[in-house]
Amino acid sequence: MRERALLLVLSLAAACTVEQPPPEVPPPPLPPPPPASYVPPPVADEPPLPPPGPKPAFENPGGMWMPQQLRDHAPRLKELGLAIPPEQLSDPTSSVLGAVVSLGGCSASFVSPDGLIVTNHHCVQQALQYNSTPERNLIRDGFLARTRADEPSNGPTSRVYVTRSFRDVTRDMLDGLEKKKSDRARFDELEARSKRLVSACEQGKVGVRCSVSKFFDGAQYFLIEQLELRDIRLVYAPPEGIGNYGGEIDNWRWPRHTGDFSFYRAYAAPDGTPADHGPQNVPYRPASYLKLASQPLEEGDLVFVAGYPGRTSQYKTAAEVQEAVSWWYPRRLKLCEDYIATLEEVGRSDKDAQLRAAPLLRGLHNALTNVKGQLDGLVKGGLAARREQEEQALRSWIKADKARQRQFADVLERIARLQSSQEKTRERDALLDELLRFPKLLGAAMHIVRMAEERPRSDEQRKPDYQQRNWKQLEQGMETLDRTYHRAVDGAVLRRALARAAALPAGESGELIAAFTGKARPSADEIEQGVKKMLEGSRLERRQERLSLLQGASTAELQKLGDPLIDAALRLRALQRAQEERQEAFSGAMSQLRPRYLEALQAQAQRPLPPDANSTLRITYGTVRGYRPTPEAPPHRAFTLLPEVVSKNTGKDPFRAPERLLEAAAQKQKNPYRDRRLGELPVNFLADLHITGGNSGSATLNARGELVGLVFDGNYEAMASDWVFVPSITRSIHVDLRYMLWVMDAVDQADHLLVELGVKPQLP
Repeated sequence: MRERALLLVLSLAAACTVEQPPPEVPPPPLPPPPPASYVPPPVADEPPLPPPGPKPAFENPGGMWMPQQLRDHAPRLKELGLAIPPEQLSDPTSSVLGAVVSLGGCSASFVSPDGLIVTNHHCVQQALQYNSTPERNLIRDGFLARTRADEPSNGPTSRVYVTRSFRDVTRDMLDGLEKKKSDRARFDELEARSKRLVSACEQGKVGVRCSVSKFFDGAQYFLIEQLELRDIRLVYAPPEGIGNYGGEIDNWRWPRHTGDFSFYRAYAAPDGTPADHGPQNVPYRPASYLKLASQPLEEGDLVFVAGYPGRTSQYKTAAEVQEAVSWWYPRRLKLCEDYIATLEEVGRSDKDAQLRAAPLLRGLHNALTNVKGQLDGLVKGGLAARREQEEQALRSWIKADKARQRQFADVLERIARLQSSQEKTRERDALLDELLRFPKLLGAAMHIVRMAEERPRSDEQRKPDYQQRNWKQLEQGMETLDRTYHRAVDGAVLRRALARAAALPAGESGELIAAFTGKARPSADEIEQGVKKMLEGSRLERRQERLSLLQGASTAELQKLGDPLIDAALRLRALQRAQEERQEAFSGAMSQLRPRYLEALQAQAQRPLPPDANSTLRITYGTVRGYRPTPEAPPHRAFTLLPEVVSKNTGKDPFRAPERLLEAAAQKQKNPYRDRRLGELPVNFLADLHITGGNSGSATLNARGELVGLVFDGNYEAMASDWVFVPSITRSIHVDLRYMLWVMDAVDQADHLLVELGVKPQLP
């Protein structure tokens, strides 16, 4: 379990992007489509370009590949036009991949020798909120630091992770594991081995974080070493009318016209080692940084995305797909809808509450559409039925050979039985996770309770998230609450969580609700009063109280404290402990079954397979290309253009472009960022790359390993690509580098940043 899960500000992508909506809910309508009909006017004073050269035929099979797997793809990449040594894509520390970093939820890249980092606009929402006030709303208005002295901290929990090494530790993790006869003993042994490897990896190293990640569902393990940069500062974010142009109407849709980009800068101690935020720190000097594209991007060109995708489910069984369709996604759909309604209501009457809730609300909206697309693809798109057919083919393949029968015959049935055993408590477990995810102060109370439980143990016996290596990060999370917590928001989401629990049978939710109200079946008024009393009576709103309890309180002292939130957390901890026992035994059992299942799939395929995404460094490659949403629909072009931004503008959110953008777009002087073949400035483009949550902010690279844009979205028709990749319709959506540079030059006058990027400002 990675330590970044400790942050009190939890990623909403993790919370909701695996959700789903019912197919009967139609997608939001698109605005009228001037983009589809726009034809750029000819430019009289330019000689005609020669026709584009032929592009090799290519149908992307999908896959988020580990860097070392790219060695086997070298012949195909060369056919597609790769112009750098293939080793640049197989070594995580190469001059290309070494510049790609993780933000602990999004991806990003170094783009200057002075630690400048580019990522998506939607990935910097927490930093914008952290530095905003109701009178100075950076989420709405954007931000530009004119000097480095003006670059504010993103907060003490902000991190950038730079991968330094991958080492295969499969034998260290698995040798002799079969001797452990119980499921729980296997889990405990895997956890103990992981902790030992991590401890040895970090021993004597400054600012290094190590982790053991499993691949192919536990058939393979890698020890990953990362530099953890802790002083991260906000540099530039365009206003919402650029960075989130089109809002939820255009979200997950094509055509798109969104300037989804922003910049951070990483700082370090004067000697170059990671350090907490401080005035003595200097810009971090990365070992490598990306260069900007030297040639215009064209349709059919080879492109890569290098980043840290979160989670995919390419190898789930048919029964697991069915559970997602029948229970998991419908539940997550309702969850997102409920919390969106709650947060919008509390924000109507309180601007400060609205600002504090903004990152969470945007994440929920984003997740809601994603969930609808996932479910539509699995059900209406027939992908769930396709998975059933694929599994039947696997069963037949196993049955056709006696050796395969001996090796694999029982694996699918045993996985199905294990999964079925989880159904009895799945709703209760999901409710508990929900309660501890959204209300910030309750989350703080639970961390205090867990620390009191873990502190008396030796460090090697503590749970990974509560080992001493993570104590400072927990303390920083408590500090950050001063800038992210709001009582009205916390109260609203806690009431909503309890109301959702109360709608279920008492046997599934009664103990959870009683922890807050004293009753298993309280009325709405009793829930309201219970939450109010709890928040008003808790001392956890005071930072020093939170820190003091986290750092030194024992369980006995917490039991005597009389703080209502701590009391609730103590009661919930008993339920959580039982949940952990079940989940850890389940994980121990799966550690013996999943690798066998994946081995069968690999043997049947008779070709290398990419492991499911697991938040580690991956590469996906393909080509720039449009698509047809349905066989009878007109094709979508691969690029959108600046005049389409203007034609979409209504002056009302979410199509309220800044006046200075409209003025710059109306200028008649020659635009140096314009594409001659397209005849206009490209804004966004499509590629047939396989991406998922966590890829947001990932660098999009051309055949020369140069930056051509940033991936920020996928298309609605292919949301279920987390489960099944469909080459004809799966597309990634990218902001074009040329639009980014034009906005910086012509709209926001970020000339000093352009110079730092190696670009000469050319527009007034």
